Amino acid sequence: MQSVFILTCLFNDVVMLKKSLEIPCFLAGDLTHLREILHPANDAVNTMFSLAHAFLESGEKSLPHRLVKSTETYFILSGQGEIWVDGQATPLEVGDTFFVAPNALQFVKNMGSERLSFLCIVSPPWSEEDEIVYASEQEFV
Repeated sequence: MQSVFILTCLFNDVVMLKKSLEIPCFLAGDLTHLREILHPANDAVNTMFSLAHAFLESGEKSLPHRLVKSTETYFILSGQGEIWVDGQATPLEVGDTFFVAPNALQFVKNMGSERLSFLCIVSPPWSEEDEIVYASEQEFV
């Protein structure tokens, strides 16, 4: 079952509605399937965060990466997985929220037989300049 998200924002008398299934999905630099739902650089809103819907298919994992100055908060919508932060694994399941501090080395791994789907909230908003993606776990050791 695919999740459908409808986002409505009210900032300075601006209301915006987005239907996430109409937002193109792309493969992010860390190999996560991603739909950018809200970003102040691309949307007519003034927010202190960006919001994305991400997923990993069974057996997939994101590449290790750091957000140098931003925090990242994950909210798990479906599936089971693990998040690795600075070498420590934490199990993830539906309804979990996980906060990652700036500059922490992180990656997410789908541990189940179904799609792992989650929201990513990055504050300040995600920027390419703030993210370092490693080609493998060996690259940062």
